[in-house]
Amino acid sequence: MKKGSTRKYRYLPHTAEVKFVAYGNNFEKALENAAEAMLNVMLDIKAIKKEAKNKRIRTKTIRDKAKTREDLAWYALQDILSEVDRKGLAAYGFKVESLKQDKEGYYVKGSIVYVNTSKDFSLLEVKAVTPSGLKVNRSRRWSIEVVLDV
Repeated sequence: MKKGSTRKYRYLPHTAEVKFVAYGNNFEKALENAAEAMLNVMLDIKAIKKEAKNKRIRTKTIRDKAKTREDLAWYALQDILSEVDRKGLAAYGFKVESLKQDKEGYYVKGSIVYVNTSKDFSLLEVKAVTPSGLKVNRSRRWSIEVVLDV
């Protein structure tokens, strides 16, 4: 890693599942990086990004609400997983468009970024985002720790 660069995510050892921690200067960026780390397990996102250079980029909006940031991250990641799996999207990113908080909890609206293609970029089937393994922390930077059921 180059000096001055910041790590988006890193994979951690886990006995049977896939575990990673994603980072960001704010919760929104950490959630975007968590989505990318999950997509990187499911799909060859480097190849999809190359494919995207010659294709029209598309988006699919998701909206979620929850009482805690942990639940919000879990709902959003699970919705991304469901949309990509159900529709066979060649997705390579997620962009948070808005994040709001009020007395009821947290609300996020974001877009899954993908391209239409007939090519198969599948790597590993992810069955679910494990809610019990999800942790949100804030120190110098935000982090979201995730365990994927594969």
